[in-house]
Amino acid sequence: MKVFTAGYMFASLRSRDYRLLWLAQLSTSMGQWMDQMTRGWLMYELTGSALELGLATALRGLPLLFFGILAGAVADRSNRKSQLIVAQVTNAILNVILATLVLLHRVQPWHVYVTGFLAGTVQAFQQPARQTLISDIVGARHLLNALALNSMALNVARALGPAAAGLLIAFIGAHGSYYTQAVMFVLATLWTIQMAIPERSAESAAVRREPFMRSIVAGLAFVVQDPDIRILMILAHGPLTLGMPYMSLMPIFAKDVLHGGARLQGFLLTTIGIGSVLGALGVAAIRRRYGYGYSVVIGALTFAVTLFGFASARDLVLSSICAFGVGVCVVAYQTQNQTFLQLLAPREMRGRVMSIFLLNRGLVPLGTFIGGVLAEHLGGPLALQIMSLAVFGVVVLVSLLAPRFLKLRVEFQDRVPTR
Repeated sequence: MKVFTAGYMFASLRSRDYRLLWLAQLSTSMGQWMDQMTRGWLMYELTGSALELGLATALRGLPLLFFGILAGAVADRSNRKSQLIVAQVTNAILNVILATLVLLHRVQPWHVYVTGFLAGTVQAFQQPARQTLISDIVGARHLLNALALNSMALNVARALGPAAAGLLIAFIGAHGSYYTQAVMFVLATLWTIQMAIPERSAESAAVRREPFMRSIVAGLAFVVQDPDIRILMILAHGPLTLGMPYMSLMPIFAKDVLHGGARLQGFLLTTIGIGSVLGALGVAAIRRRYGYGYSVVIGALTFAVTLFGFASARDLVLSSICAFGVGVCVVAYQTQNQTFLQLLAPREMRGRVMSIFLLNRGLVPLGTFIGGVLAEHLGGPLALQIMSLAVFGVVVLVSLLAPRFLKLRVEFQDRVPTR
């Protein structure tokens, strides 16, 4: 039975090591969102080209697809804490280099491209290490709570990071934003160094002795062959790839549907952000012994329904309510999905499993492209309605083809989950 307990909402933060990891996550996410804002602004100022602006963004995101699975294998074979420290230090160095080039008026477009690709590569290696460290530290009992609080940190950074970058660019310049990002990664590194991580199991030692490519193949085979993991991956990738492009279509709804401008667009995005933060806190407050497959399915379905409602709304009040619902639902279902994946996967396999899960962030640009093509020919509202119905269809199809998954029961205890 689900029980909402306000006192349980921040339970994971009572752990010193998780608290340090959470602070590092918040600091790192702030730096990454500031980078996304600053890199685009800098490239457009240098070139005035929308094409080069898009290319800079793509080069920042492509490593998540290229190196994600490799990074997961590294996380299973090496010290995850060390992997995180190396990645964060590298990010700080890249930020200092780019900031100094801007300050000295030596920056060229190729500098933005190269540092962006390297920063994306570093992020690809950070993500699986950080996510698997959460379960290493808090165990099964508090994993849902910890992942929800982690999601809250991500969404707070998403709301504050671009605004902070904009202020720094306005008052200091792009170099001010990049020097600040470097400080963020230094702080994250200092917090990470202080963490005490539990010893790895004998199975993890066996993975380290395994040939690298064989360990990658083993991870892919595990995801494909395990029926529950396979369904969770479909639910992680399908709805997000097809549904998240609403972000790129937001200017259409602000300007053409609701007859507003940039302020209205900002208001809608802020409403979604508030929903995401409150949704994360709501999940964090759930204290229960078991999780069930149907809860992930229901969460994905409500994401599709609220997204369809937003696409169909024609007044500000209803659009705001649906936007808030989108923020709540996407965080709630994704947090549960990730929790189940980490509990069902053996500890020595979690890095590879989570790296495949995190590919959803790299696949979103594909959905954005599809959404843009549909919007170009059909208009923004109809395009988003079609994509939200596609999300609904994927979830329903999964439920019909794998009804056993709906009965999946995962125990939130430090023992083997019940299938």
